[in-house]
Amino acid sequence: MTIPASPSLDLHALRLDDAHALLEHGGTELPAPEQGAAAYLQSIIDGLCELSLRDPLTGLANRRHFRAVLSREIEIVARSGNSALLLMLDIDHFKKINDNHGHVAGDRVLQAVARCISSCVRPQDTVARYGGEEFAIVMPDCQAAYGETVAERIRQSIAALDIPVSPILNLQITTSVGGAFAPVWVRSTADIWIERADTQLYLAKAQGRNQVCIDHQQVISVSAEEKSLLFGSLAATESAWGELGDNHTPRFS
Repeated sequence: MTIPASPSLDLHALRLDDAHALLEHGGTELPAPEQGAAAYLQSIIDGLCELSLRDPLTGLANRRHFRAVLSREIEIVARSGNSALLLMLDIDHFKKINDNHGHVAGDRVLQAVARCISSCVRPQDTVARYGGEEFAIVMPDCQAAYGETVAERIRQSIAALDIPVSPILNLQITTSVGGAFAPVWVRSTADIWIERADTQLYLAKAQGRNQVCIDHQQVISVSAEEKSLLFGSLAATESAWGELGDNHTPRFS
């Protein structure tokens, strides 16, 4: 799409006060309007796009950004056969923290956990706040042994935290971690991958919490829905050929 150039851009004619205040509150530095109207407006657009992909409390990727990254990684795995791991992490007994110490304490716990997870992963990994007290980590090009090591490192690092939630109170917490490797050479879906990782998270919870459970089955673990996605178009093509007559012209009923 080609956008026609404008000979002049009047910032005063645009209602940018709310956008400007939102970006300032989020810590985004904007250039001075005097440096150029186009550059100033572009920085506002870029800043708003960045904010739309971030969780405001933790600064991590939000759920929208997480799902976009997950879908992109599924395509990469399907084409390349590289191994990729999805980890789902949940803070154990988080409701008790809010009930006993208040939501401010809960927020500080979430922020501490977010910082801790981010310090345990690689720059190419994506850490997201999936919702509430649940976090997700997408780890591309991740072999099984490395994924196990990182998941356990995250669990142990969080368990070792001493989180100040008030001037007179520090909290110690634990987390449960579930993980699933994407099936290689299969174009799956984000929902299927999340469900498999969630299943392992529930298993970690059921087995006593504060532990890691990872599904290592990749190619051999293909659900009915995944098979349909993989072979559906092939079956449709074979069916169409079956409808051809001896002279290879379609039969019509």
